[in-house]
Amino acid sequence: MTHTMNYKITKKITGYKVLTAEDKSVPEEKANEVKVVDVESMHENVARPEILFGSTYKIKTPQSEHALYITINDMILNEGTEHEERRPYEVFINSKNMEHFQWVLALTRVISAVFRKGGDACFLVDELKAVFDPKGGYFKKGGVFMPSLVAEIGCAIESHLKQIGMLHDKEFDDHQKQFLQAKRREFEALHSHKQTGLDENNGFPAQALLCAKCQTKAVVLMDSCMTCLNCGESKCG
Repeated sequence: MTHTMNYKITKKITGYKVLTAEDKSVPEEKANEVKVVDVESMHENVARPEILFGSTYKIKTPQSEHALYITINDMILNEGTEHEERRPYEVFINSKNMEHFQWVLALTRVISAVFRKGGDACFLVDELKAVFDPKGGYFKKGGVFMPSLVAEIGCAIESHLKQIGMLHDKEFDDHQKQFLQAKRREFEALHSHKQTGLDENNGFPAQALLCAKCQTKAVVLMDSCMTCLNCGESKCG
């Protein structure tokens, strides 16, 4: 006669394991052991910790006499474990210039809410950097065009997310690096007879145009095709 034992589950199931024939050959107490790791993720109901770790970024634009200071506070999840990670929790923007106070306050609240919601908040960077000021943008040191103050706030958040490991710079492989170097040497050879010179801000040819992809003045005409010497973007593929 076969005896069947019934077990009543009174606790929430947090993990399970399917036993194989090999598992059944080990002692029952070991076979029933299931290691469950309780990993905490960012979510909107996460308790605010006693201590947050902040970084402040200064933004100075030619459009305003006063600088903007962006502070992003992070919390440490799963501290002291192999799953430890630093995630943004809230953002504050301060300035002596009160002209933008209303929308800046609204922006900080929305961004902070997105941070605390959890998941991949990196999309914020692209959304903010895509905002263009109808009055026109400005160039930063290095020849990078900034279409608006909102876009520069996006760049500051991008820098922070890279610092804590949520975003990573796109790295060119050796083939791409060699391609860009070759294109640059080719361009310089073709225009060596001209007194074109290099832009003192970014080191690219002075007559280079703005790249729509990387927002850097590095686009030159190569073989009847506009090519960016900074990121490799080309209208000819």
